[in-house]
Amino acid sequence: MRAAFVGKGGSGKTTLSALFSRELAHSGAPVVAIDGDINQHLAHALGLGDDETFAAPPLSARLGEIKAHLRGSNPRITSPEAMIKTTPPGRGSRLLRLLGDDPVHTPHLQRVGGVPLMVTGEFDESDLGVACYHFKLGAVELYLNHLVDGPGEYVVVDMTAGADAFASGLFTRFDMTFLVAEPTRKGVSVYRQYRDHAEEFGIPVAVIGNKVTGEDDLLFLKEHVGDDLLTYVRHSSWVRAQEQGRPHGDLEPHNIHALRRMRTALDARTKNWTSFQEHAVAWADRATGTDLSAQIDPDFRHGPTALEPSAH
Repeated sequence: MRAAFVGKGGSGKTTLSALFSRELAHSGAPVVAIDGDINQHLAHALGLGDDETFAAPPLSARLGEIKAHLRGSNPRITSPEAMIKTTPPGRGSRLLRLLGDDPVHTPHLQRVGGVPLMVTGEFDESDLGVACYHFKLGAVELYLNHLVDGPGEYVVVDMTAGADAFASGLFTRFDMTFLVAEPTRKGVSVYRQYRDHAEEFGIPVAVIGNKVTGEDDLLFLKEHVGDDLLTYVRHSSWVRAQEQGRPHGDLEPHNIHALRRMRTALDARTKNWTSFQEHAVAWADRATGTDLSAQIDPDFRHGPTALEPSAH
């Protein structure tokens, strides 16, 4: 199952991405966390020290190799260069299993705080005037397009801040989008933007209240978010200690309960492989303004059955 964490800058989405990923990993579940934010802080939120380096190469640095691998022998894709980030798989494409021994997972994964992590890479000076950050997210989109994740397996992506997360088709590749909202007017205004965009594509959004300090904060969120409020995280002394480099004790029981409620909500989702494939096709045409029907295999059926030898 795939979960995206979105929200206003400073809302705490990276912190909650890290907490949720750690909760999953510590429970023994297979999980991959991906830092898809322009500000690459997820590794440190997971516990990477200030004097430590995330050594695995970013996905964006090896986009050509990733395309070549995923293309496989798909006759509809004339070359790796012909693939765009929303290109869906077809017969002959190489599909991925979570944490598999393949050229996508193996070189790019590094365990941080017990969580296998991949990063997209920072937006640096060499990118200015050449590409936007969504170019770097292309590798993540291709990864999710070609991934066949099973029940009890998880991908957690820390997305870009604000409504910018809807500037590419990546937001359609998740089973659940967790929108992290502070109990402020700015926090709930971003929620309204997400809600309107998500409804257009039928994307489920669950709001996670964050930095809640009391009943007034909770009532404010309930008033402005309503039934979309799934759960809330109280202001955490444990998180603050982690951020200051002086970890102690364990995460507060209420906040652990909130993380487990999020997992329950995610597990309750029914994965729709047909919808994933249709969104990839629709967004490709919409984003490029080009008819990409030649790349679409109308007889390909995504999902576990596509891994069977007879499917290729």
